[in-house]
Amino acid sequence: MRLSDKKVIALVEDDFEDLELWYPVLRLQEEGTEVHLVGKEAKKKYVGKYGVPAISDYAFSDVNGEDYDAILVPGGWAPDKLRRYPEVLEYIQAMNDAKKPIGQICHAGWVLISANILQGRTVTSTPGIKDDMSNAGATWIDDAVIVDGHIVSSRRPPDLPAYVKAFADKLAEQ
Repeated sequence: MRLSDKKVIALVEDDFEDLELWYPVLRLQEEGTEVHLVGKEAKKKYVGKYGVPAISDYAFSDVNGEDYDAILVPGGWAPDKLRRYPEVLEYIQAMNDAKKPIGQICHAGWVLISANILQGRTVTSTPGIKDDMSNAGATWIDDAVIVDGHIVSSRRPPDLPAYVKAFADKLAEQ
């Protein structure tokens, strides 16, 4: 399996978009990736917008981002909570500095905005945060997936196949 030597953080918080968390996690696991769900608390049950649960493997304080090859930020309403945690912003900034893949879909762009890493980037997101992305200095394009260096962005659940393929391909380059 081409990604069997990779480790990825998948951030989790209540009200995540169920498909935007689980589809990438399961697809990456199919390719051999070790994916850890990381939330504010370890072993806590977080519930998605549509009721699908996710139990975190680790707390933010338990994980060193340097030990991972990439990070995934799901959409839904979770990003509005995730961007308030200093540890999350530190993960995103460190992954950005190291040019490790950062995957963001839908409202997850809010986390990248709060981490202040979008200046001069080309991205997509749900159209609902287009202005936020542009105001953070990004060029926003309405497309299923945009890959700008190590940042892989996507709009919404129907775009998941293209998004996860692009993310997995970028992870394989690491």
